[in-house]
Amino acid sequence: MPNLKKRSFSIAGHRTSVALEPEFWAALESEARKEGMALAVLVARVDKEREGRNLASALRVHVLARALG
Repeated sequence: MPNLKKRSFSIAGHRTSVALEPEFWAALESEARKEGMALAVLVARVDKEREGRNLASALRVHVLARALG
């Protein structure tokens, strides 16, 4: 997995790690800042709405949907 950056979060009472490309983390951080929330809160929100996708995929799709929408 080239050039992935791993981050850990507590979501729904358990720890989880997510590895994404730095560009996706930058987009998520920017969105969290604009919304006035911590990155962990945004990740938890995406986790809650992910509908069966793994969390890394759900975060990528979230960023893509924001970019297109």
